[in-house]
Amino acid sequence: MKQRVLTAVIALIIFIPLVIIGGVPFEILSILLGLIGLSEIYIMRKKLLVSPEAGLGVLASLALMVPQGWLSFLPSTSTRYTLFYFFVLLLLVYTVFTRNRFSFDDAAVLTLGIIYTSVGFRFLISARETGISMIFYLLLTVWATDTGAYMVGRKFGKNKLAPHISPNKTWEGSIGGVIVALIVGIIFNLYFPQKFSLVPMIFISLILAVVAQLGDLVESALKRYYGVKDSGKILPGHGGILDRFDSLLFVLPFAHFMGLF
Repeated sequence: MKQRVLTAVIALIIFIPLVIIGGVPFEILSILLGLIGLSEIYIMRKKLLVSPEAGLGVLASLALMVPQGWLSFLPSTSTRYTLFYFFVLLLLVYTVFTRNRFSFDDAAVLTLGIIYTSVGFRFLISARETGISMIFYLLLTVWATDTGAYMVGRKFGKNKLAPHISPNKTWEGSIGGVIVALIVGIIFNLYFPQKFSLVPMIFISLILAVVAQLGDLVESALKRYYGVKDSGKILPGHGGILDRFDSLLFVLPFAHFMGLF
């Protein structure tokens, strides 16, 4: 428990100031987090981090994550998605040269992993570009959901939510997480109004709290499939980057789709 708390404190001491600073430092942090998250998928898949497929995966990931200004070398007819698809095609070509040692299935899993991690962290950058209150609203929504679900589930949880994927999660905890997220969202929007008025933001907070838990369950299903307890070991007591950002990787795209940023 002490290690878990210490890791959380150190991580927040590094993360929060960079969120406040924004700009290039935060962009670099987000890109690094995305690449680490991708490497965790490689490791779970039992793929080498130093290999041609890993190199192509990193390039494809960078194509999706880096700020648009970093891609000014591209022809006017091309976009980040064109560049991403080019590297995906190279992954498919690589299956030929390896005689299927690196298979189509491997390429498919890594491509989905790249989209899952890279687009999510790209939206993290976009949310911060929108404004500091926006990124903190989304972060607090995720943290409130996670904390509320844990505390309520620990005290009142009886009915399992998804025992085949995450045995410790309960319906009581899930509902508690949503309620805490709603309370935090209402208070935050009273002091720091977002793009929409309070009533729509209440509904948005409700949706994001549910989505945050779906993101958590998806990552739990991924770990269960590969037979691992944690996605990585970079955060002692907490696991890997995907373990900590799984909810946010779902919340950010949904927030974007709903027009928050």
